[in-house]
Amino acid sequence: MIIDSHCHLDYPNLYDRLDEIISSAKLNKVEKMLTICTTIESFEKIKNIIAKHNSIYGTFGIHPHETEKHLNVNEKYIIEKVQNNKKIIGIGETGLDFYYNHSDKKVQKKSFIEHLLAASFLNIPTIVHSRDAENETYEIIKDFKKNNNLKVLIHCFTGSTDFMKKLINLNCFISISGIITFKNVTDLANTVSLIPMENLLVETDSPYLAPMPHRGKTNEPSYIINTIEKIAQIKKVSADIIIKHTTLNFKNLFNTN
Repeated sequence: MIIDSHCHLDYPNLYDRLDEIISSAKLNKVEKMLTICTTIESFEKIKNIIAKHNSIYGTFGIHPHETEKHLNVNEKYIIEKVQNNKKIIGIGETGLDFYYNHSDKKVQKKSFIEHLLAASFLNIPTIVHSRDAENETYEIIKDFKKNNNLKVLIHCFTGSTDFMKKLINLNCFISISGIITFKNVTDLANTVSLIPMENLLVETDSPYLAPMPHRGKTNEPSYIINTIEKIAQIKKVSADIIIKHTTLNFKNLFNTN
């Protein structure tokens, strides 16, 4: 069984043909998916998806790009949204994106901290987006880790080896997307080769970042097998080994069966 740890099934080009997406996923042994929230509006769709489909779990969170539009989303608000739905198993995606700066850096940091506070209270994982913000992301997570057992998953990792090692020292989990199949990702491949199996997850980030040979298409969970095969090649093990470890890691991190 394969688990897609990060997809956006509420997006129109997936949501509008969800039954087809799920059937295709199952043909490629993708039995479970975690659909990730980015806005309050997306959460409403996610609640509908997880109520209808047993194989899909959800999260609640505000993407760093969207934080200036969601200034009212604080720790209390997040807790209220999450605590009464057993299929909402994570907080996020949250984090920092200083590449595009669609929202002010201070606003992003405040939102990130509010999400971490809620995740700590609820004792569920936080799904973290980090782009051009390695130092700031690390320092915030490190500060939280001092006083609690915060569970962190860094999604769609494309960072440096140094950043990866710091995250592993904090016992974070790291998820790899279809980017690893792209050309000219030698540095990332070297970093992925060093990620311990017990900290590794896989994702599609659908509908974005379709792996080779599907690049240019709308990404979907069934394509995750191409990412798994590439990671297996990099780590010089079988695809079955990658599937075994990433599935077990997901279940342990998110406390699912």
